[in-house]
Amino acid sequence: MKNTFGSAVSMTIFGESHGPAVGAVLDGLAAGLPVDTAQIAAAMDRRRARGDGLSTSRTEPDEVEILSGLLDGHTTGTPLTFVIRNTNTRSGDYAKTAALLRPGHADYTAFAKYEGFQDARGGGHFSGRITAASVAAGSVCRQVLAGLGIRVYTHIARCAGIDDAPLDYNNLPPEAAPGHFALADPAKEIPMQEAIRAAGAEGDSVGGILETVVTGIPAGVGEPFFDSVESELAHLMFSIPAVKGVEFGAGFAFAGLRGSTANDAFRMEGDRVVTATNRNGGVNGGITNGMPVVFRTVVKPTPSIYKQQDTVDYMAKQNAELTIHGRHDPCIVPRAAVVQDTLTALGILDLWTVRYGTAAQKHGLPQSGR
Repeated sequence: MKNTFGSAVSMTIFGESHGPAVGAVLDGLAAGLPVDTAQIAAAMDRRRARGDGLSTSRTEPDEVEILSGLLDGHTTGTPLTFVIRNTNTRSGDYAKTAALLRPGHADYTAFAKYEGFQDARGGGHFSGRITAASVAAGSVCRQVLAGLGIRVYTHIARCAGIDDAPLDYNNLPPEAAPGHFALADPAKEIPMQEAIRAAGAEGDSVGGILETVVTGIPAGVGEPFFDSVESELAHLMFSIPAVKGVEFGAGFAFAGLRGSTANDAFRMEGDRVVTATNRNGGVNGGITNGMPVVFRTVVKPTPSIYKQQDTVDYMAKQNAELTIHGRHDPCIVPRAAVVQDTLTALGILDLWTVRYGTAAQKHGLPQSGR
């Protein structure tokens, strides 16, 4: 099992859903970078469940302990270690159905790979609970990028069949207040909430689409092939439980375009090269072109639903029926927005540091380098 991602800036995750804690180790940051723990707490609050019919009733404070790498509000240059204690576990909810494979979950594949030695309680290491650790670490990466003039913003482009307004990439909305959805049009929040609650009332779940925009990133970041911007970000996005598709720029719509329409014409804006459109999502040949990096993910409906489902009892090796108990989200899209946001920050900071070096995290680039 490999739990480390990144080259110049890397993150290692650890823990299980019903174990003592989950956590992350973030390595590769320069010494002397300011870290605002209030911003970490705000990011954790955006991910936190509230038991309000929109998310699981498993509510936890998600207080982040930083065990190393931080002194007097600044990085020391050694690894940052984050720990989030699990304080509200109910492993007994899973005991009666432990041998029944949950459709859509990793129960079967985990058993096939780890031969029954995996911690299956609440999904164990396969649980979305682990994303709490990545949000804490990624929040710090987001702060470092902000100091470099790079902003990462994620909104709910669609949820439960309801579309948000299109983003204006040159005038991004402010951050969503805790407890609210990240939307360009706040008026869409109530209809989305009603649709989520309606599905939950029927014992079902819904999914959606998240769109992320990265602004302020200079041209020249990324590699042509295996460490392209798309490769690294897609790798991270598919590490988010329930993400089943990623597209950059116009994405699958390219299939219906001609090259004359798909291409982004270049032009000068002062002494800066820009493109008239941004259908390629700010990336050409795997490398940033200076325009906003734009991509979307599709998040499938939460697989843990309360409707009866067909499955198998893998211990008895026979067909069975399953009615799931426990506490589950009728939709994870609103909470996943900050997960996608912070993991994007990790990926962009890693690529940026590969290009410019660790020292540039603190001092930035010379004007000619932008």
